[in-house]
Order: sequence, then C-alpha cells, then structure tokens
Amino acid sequence: MGERDGVSYYFLTEDEFSAKVDAGEFLEWAVVHGHRYGTLKSEVERNLAQGQSLVLEIDVQGGLNVRNVFPDAVLVFIAPPSTDELIRRLKGRGTEDEETIAIRLETAKHEMELMDAYDATIVNDDLDTALSQLEALFESYEMDGGSSHHVSDEA
Repeated sequence: MGERDGVSYYFLTEDEFSAKVDAGEFLEWAVVHGHRYGTLKSEVERNLAQGQSLVLEIDVQGGLNVRNVFPDAVLVFIAPPSTDELIRRLKGRGTEDEETIAIRLETAKHEMELMDAYDATIVNDDLDTALSQLEALFESYEMDGGSSHHVSDEA
C-alpha cells in the first residue's frame, strides 16, 4: 500500500529497535507473530501537543500498555463475530500457513479474554456497520467524553 519510512511507519533495524527500547523511547512495543512493533512516545507527544486526537492501531497488549501511560486513553476492541469467522478470514487471505494461523488463533483467544479491559467493543461482522459504529464512538468522545459501552449492543 505504498508504506513509506517516516510516513506510515519507521522501519528500524533490530539494533535500532533494541536501542530505542533500552532508551525507553516507546510508548508501547511488543513482539507480534515474530515481529517487533512499537509506538514512539515522541510521535504521540508531538501530535498531542498540536491538539490532535490520535488513533493507534495496535494489539491488545499494546493498548493496555498505552492505558498505563495515558489513563484517559479510550481503548476500542475490534472483535471478530465468531471464532469460526476469524478462522475463515485468516484462511481466506491465503497469506499464512497452518502453523501461523494456529498461532494467530491462540493470540486472538487470549486477546478476547482481555476485551472487558477496553472501554468499548465493536464486532466487525460487517465492515460498513463497524466503521459507522467506530465513527459514532469517536464523535461521542469528541462531543462529551463518551462512555464505556459495548457499541454493537446499541446498534
């Protein structure tokens, strides 16, 4: 999708990533499916200082780490409609072997156990519906600070 270093992401070598971890430069970071990902504190702080709201697309572990640093962060859990549908989607991609799919499923099961630690849950059964629910959630927080709830229960 045309991801560019310094625009979409910062692509770091293992040594660069390790140095930033050691220096405490990440808001959150994790090993996800054998790859290290993280969110630089400096990027978050720069955007917040400009008065911007941020949306971080990160795994559950990362979200909970963000909450530790920014207690007012709003965590939104995007859930699959079912385990069977998750399996169908993973296999339908055709990008991973059975072993990788099994690892992803185990990770998803663990993450779903942590869903209640989030402020809101959106079930991604239909992309347009899920997107509308997410937009409505953003608006509710921008307007009045929002509230903790399960979005799909209100649709």
